Amino acid sequence: MLKIIFLGMLATGLPVAIAMAGASLLYVLLAEKTPPFVVIHRMISGIDSFPLLAVPFFILAGNLMNNAGVTNRIYNYALSLVGWLKGGLGHVNVLGSVVFAGMSGTAIADAAGLGTIEIKAMRDHGYSSEFSVGVTAASATLGPIIPPSLPFVIYGMMANVSVGALFLGGILPGALMAILMMATVAWYAHRNGWGGDVKFDRRRLARALMETAIVAGWPLAIWWLVDAGLPAQLTVIVGVVVLFAADRWLRFEAVLPIMTPVLLIGGMSTGVFTPTEGAIAASVWALFLGLVWYRTLTWKTFVKVCLDTVETTSTVLFIVAAASIFGWMLTATGVTSAISAWVLSVTREPWLFLLLSNLLMLFVGCFLEPTAAITILVPILVPICQQLGIDLVHFGVVMVLNLMIGLLHPPMGMVLFVLARVAKLSVERTTIAILPWLLPLLVSLVILTYIPSVVLWLPKMFR
Repeated sequence: MLKIIFLGMLATGLPVAIAMAGASLLYVLLAEKTPPFVVIHRMISGIDSFPLLAVPFFILAGNLMNNAGVTNRIYNYALSLVGWLKGGLGHVNVLGSVVFAGMSGTAIADAAGLGTIEIKAMRDHGYSSEFSVGVTAASATLGPIIPPSLPFVIYGMMANVSVGALFLGGILPGALMAILMMATVAWYAHRNGWGGDVKFDRRRLARALMETAIVAGWPLAIWWLVDAGLPAQLTVIVGVVVLFAADRWLRFEAVLPIMTPVLLIGGMSTGVFTPTEGAIAASVWALFLGLVWYRTLTWKTFVKVCLDTVETTSTVLFIVAAASIFGWMLTATGVTSAISAWVLSVTREPWLFLLLSNLLMLFVGCFLEPTAAITILVPILVPICQQLGIDLVHFGVVMVLNLMIGLLHPPMGMVLFVLARVAKLSVERTTIAILPWLLPLLVSLVILTYIPSVVLWLPKMFR
């Protein structure tokens, strides 16, 4: 009965969160002897979670980076590094998304922020609207895979999995996806005879490589000094001061923004702060860069960013709260147990279960936004994973990638609609433009599904 009420509400066009909460309340009123107040109690309990404090701060950090002019710096850095390659701006698009993914944590922020700059630049250089939109859509899926990631936080809370392990598990999959996307760009460039989009400049490339080396070498240098016996806190403080001095003296383009994921992952893996505290650190870092260091963020813009963050956070947490009572009702009425028993009666082979799960998640991702999909699917699929011995960190990364691919599809693909608006194309043309780019994403999905070590190698190193 609960499922029938829920599907009936969805069919009327109600938002998913209202359908979940409303179906649970109606079921309690009609079929249960439980007091209706338990619905409110369970919803509040569902969001009374320390890890969920990371949600507003990661949203705030992404909004601050988007509104502080950081996206232009990331774009120029990527242009210096790979813009001279054949199909240059396509490579810039992918590399820029890799960097921005380490700050925003959402695909929509990537598509709306960097996408606006990238699509205009690619059109100005003669690329077709379809190619520009396709590569922008594909690269936007990197946002929630490369840490920090808002969907990982939601999944970690729902599945009782370490958010830090999920963040580490997303690094290599993100790199794999980026490589396959750049290979696709190179294939298009070879087929169409495209050249580079900026003149090869040794000094500009050397400067970009120097920035990359600093970002990669800074944490290694800190680790080496601490290992040599220097006090950890003092070493980090001196290292940060040196980093800012080098940025001011050498006028780097994007060293400090690119340091965001390095500081987050480094801090979490060394135990300096938890993922939730890391979200606060990311927000403080973004606020400092925008207001103090670059001075590109005004107080008026900051207030607007805060209001946007409150609005987005309210939406996300209401979905989580509604899913909490809905998931509890599914468990209490035996729906999840029945589904688990049915699946296990069909197969006990992990590879076949993963195949069926991927098909289900790809389908669900076309109709539900990721937060709602995660909160519905986790109570159903995670118990089966536990019985089949599937690692929940591995399954979490696979689930999020499935749902990111769903963002590119009608009828509910948010990235699809955002890019259709940015590029001023019809939804139909945007959908057709995205279709070829599903290939590298699906290849990535197959590799991550059946080679778990790609996901689990880094989390196991830091256990």
